[in-house]
Amino acid sequence: MPTPDDATGGGAAGKVPDAVTAALPAFFISDLHLSEDRPDTVAAFLAFLDGPARSAASLFILGDLFEYWAGDDDIDSPFNQRIGSALRALADSGVHILFMTGNRDLLAGEGFAHASGARLLPDPSLVRFGGDVAPVLLSHGDALCTDDVAYQTYRSQVRDPEWQCGFLSQPLAARKAFIESLRQKSEMAKRDKALDIMDVNAEAVAALLRASGYPTLVHGHTHRPARHEHGVDGHRCVRWVLADWHGTATWLQFDGSTMTTHGNLLR
Repeated sequence: MPTPDDATGGGAAGKVPDAVTAALPAFFISDLHLSEDRPDTVAAFLAFLDGPARSAASLFILGDLFEYWAGDDDIDSPFNQRIGSALRALADSGVHILFMTGNRDLLAGEGFAHASGARLLPDPSLVRFGGDVAPVLLSHGDALCTDDVAYQTYRSQVRDPEWQCGFLSQPLAARKAFIESLRQKSEMAKRDKALDIMDVNAEAVAALLRASGYPTLVHGHTHRPARHEHGVDGHRCVRWVLADWHGTATWLQFDGSTMTTHGNLLR
């Protein structure tokens, strides 16, 4: 589901619980924004699932897989069924798929998980890989852009279970119309926003790393792929920002000791 301005959101405090133990190698992707309007991205994603992703033991999808998700009662639309079936085929091949919602697909729930063979992850999630491998902290990333106060207010509203229940009680057609209006407002609002408030806040990142035991952090959302180092309480922490799939199909791969980026140009 889109945000009104496509910005980012509030920091994390308190201890982050361990969410899951996963196998290696692990692949991480986010921000594909799949829709029928982007057939090149859709084709690249399907090729990824049928190709490189088959060599992963775990595939983590960290939000905004879809341009929007109006609710799990839309899972049987031809487009959503196509994506869900491709994910299910990957899961049936033995790859563990773990899905975290983003700001665009925050309404994806158990219905989507059942259709796709994915396991839903809370945001944030601390993932352990066993043995002596250091844990990795995962987030979509919008909760870290605390400088965008307007977005944070919106994020709190649409993440509220009571609000979601009320929204999902509306007819599917009405939800889609509402989402489309938000998408249009989002594009207009982004033009007037300072670029820095649409990036993560350093203090919010530090608070999350501190609460999680100073792990490596992987997130998406900002569409600013990079490797960052943060000094937090005397600890050196690495933060990886995942790329969107506008022009390039990109994933981050973790073998237990090294993170490496991989990608192919879209055709």
